[in-house]
Amino acid sequence: MKMLICPTKMPIIWFQALASFGRFNYNVSLLEMSWTLIVCVILKNEKGNMTDIERRILAVIQRGLPVTESPYRDMAREVGIDSSELLEVLGSWKESGKMRRIGAIVNHFRVGMGSGAMVAWRIGPERIEEVGKRMAAFGCVSHAYQRPTAANWPYDLYTMVHASDGEELQRNLKEMSASAGTDDYKALLTRRELKKVPPTYVK
Repeated sequence: MKMLICPTKMPIIWFQALASFGRFNYNVSLLEMSWTLIVCVILKNEKGNMTDIERRILAVIQRGLPVTESPYRDMAREVGIDSSELLEVLGSWKESGKMRRIGAIVNHFRVGMGSGAMVAWRIGPERIEEVGKRMAAFGCVSHAYQRPTAANWPYDLYTMVHASDGEELQRNLKEMSASAGTDDYKALLTRRELKKVPPTYVK
């Protein structure tokens, strides 16, 4: 499986969680109860090389940043270190590539994006890179993945598409279909969200 885009880029809330590891800014909107701050950690097999403090930091930060006025200080207190040491570790993870970014996961239903679908597209290996990037550029798309096909399932590109209602969703799919140059796709509609949490890296 190849991930073509990391969630999420839809301009729903005013959010600034980390301008750079030189400036730790943290601003939230009034919709703070509609989203969760997460850490996207690159999946490298390096957990065995982590120090005890790094493991403790990851165990805390993988649950998401607390929605407080001083999230880094609060997390550092839970780890048992100073906030300066926490920021130093996060900065080193960012520099080394262990951590990709700190971002926001939006609760789409609570901010009015009540319709969505995981859409499987039949593209083919010769066009997957081109079309995948084109699909990922749509503002209504939060995820785009390349996945292997099967004997009775020829679909190899998957997009998570969001909309405010069913009519908008159909318009989005029609526009995406025209852009991809194919009408061979399956839209698996979202009925309700059963679970959405950050991944657990250490216990």
